[in-house]
Amino acid sequence: MNLSFAEKIAALNIKVDSPTFDRFLAYAELLHQWNQAYNLTGAKTLNDILVHILDSLTIASYLIGPNILDVGTGAGLPGLPLALLFPQFNFVLLDSNRKKTRFLTHVVLTLGIKNVKIVSERVEKFSFACGFDTILSRATMSLKELVSKTKHLYASAGQLLAMKGKYPQDELDEITGVTEVHCLSDNPKRHVVQIKF
Repeated sequence: MNLSFAEKIAALNIKVDSPTFDRFLAYAELLHQWNQAYNLTGAKTLNDILVHILDSLTIASYLIGPNILDVGTGAGLPGLPLALLFPQFNFVLLDSNRKKTRFLTHVVLTLGIKNVKIVSERVEKFSFACGFDTILSRATMSLKELVSKTKHLYASAGQLLAMKGKYPQDELDEITGVTEVHCLSDNPKRHVVQIKF
């Protein structure tokens, strides 16, 4: 399974050193263990969790740093795998569910991750002095709601990356602005909406 996982990362044209790869696996193991007791994610098997990590990495080429916010991060996807991949960027993982943020705090401490801050708060009440260069969201809310609730959090020339399943035409019809939609890894069922502010 590890070899297959490594090959799939390579297929994304992402170079991962051995310590980072080991951290991906350690994060997956921790999530699998905690998920059995606390139901943090719908991914029930270790292999399912690795698939979610791979899915998170598919947006790596669209990231702009140095300050990145993952809204409604849940069990840390996509923010935590991306933080491991980009140690030079600062990540805030935001979720109002304290059970999930407790797990993420445990992961950060256990793996010694230095570029991640965990915040347990609703996005509309959260503030950040510098503004974020990129705000991430993975299937958390509609684009219209996401744009509305995060508008106070962007740096100048910031962007939103919203991970979606099928092409979200209905949601796109509800918003305005400079918007691009990218198909992820030639998979017609996976897209990321990129909105620039």
